[in-house]
Amino acid sequence: MKPRRPAPLRPALPAPLLIVLAAVLWGLLGILGKNAQGAGVGPLEVAFWRAVLAGGLFALHAAVTRAALPRGRDLLVTAAFGVVGVSVFYGTYQLAVRAGGASLASVLLYTAPAFVALLGWGLLRERLGAREGLAVAGTLLGIALISLGGGRGVTVTGAALAWGLSAGFTYSLYYLYGKAYFTRYSPTALFAVALPVGALGLLPFVEFSTKTPAAWGSLAGIAVLSTYFAYLAYSAGLRHLPATRASVIASLEPVVAAALAALIFGERLSALALLGAALVIGAALLLSVGGEKRTQTAPAAP
Repeated sequence: MKPRRPAPLRPALPAPLLIVLAAVLWGLLGILGKNAQGAGVGPLEVAFWRAVLAGGLFALHAAVTRAALPRGRDLLVTAAFGVVGVSVFYGTYQLAVRAGGASLASVLLYTAPAFVALLGWGLLRERLGAREGLAVAGTLLGIALISLGGGRGVTVTGAALAWGLSAGFTYSLYYLYGKAYFTRYSPTALFAVALPVGALGLLPFVEFSTKTPAAWGSLAGIAVLSTYFAYLAYSAGLRHLPATRASVIASLEPVVAAALAALIFGERLSALALLGAALVIGAALLLSVGGEKRTQTAPAAP
């Protein structure tokens, strides 16, 4: 008699709640980053400690679970991804928080799906249909409205837009990397390599400061809550939920970020900028709902 295969373990929380939890934890990224920067930590040092501390947690996780690490050419590609997807992405996101505010940085991050559509069309020869074209146009219009609208406590400058769009672009590269590697290796193992490499890439540009306990608390929160636990919650929910639905739920992130930024820092987008933000997030949702294959291979963790 053949032994029965054990049923997959169900998460302690319902899958949709796990995705909501991940979105809330990601929504804290800009808030905690702004707190750390307000305590005298530079934006690139914030990004550095995020990569170091979270990278250590992923490395420990990979060691405990005996996850296979990439080797040979895969290791080189993962290291290159660490430079672009961690060093540049983490750094530009925190620079966007400093230049424009937490809510603006979070909204601009959601230009990533439009970049994904363009990269898939230009590099992978994926079809760019009417849905994708409409989403890209909506993203561009949304950015224009945000630029014109501004808001209280929100600084819409060329630097803020440049850093925010750079973060969105580099985050979109997770799709290209993820399509090739996230089905071949445990993402925990890949992050265990990419994050330490990303920290090394940031190191030459970091000016270390004397940090208060509050600053260390914000840095630990970014690494432990908004990176490590957010990813674990999202990946656990994704195992029991269609990728499209998970991506839609995760789009709560900029809403959470904007609400917390308004409550804590008094950041408030104007009505015109809010319309622009809605267009950017709506475009991301349009691409998520309309492209199951793309959603499945693009990790949602920022």
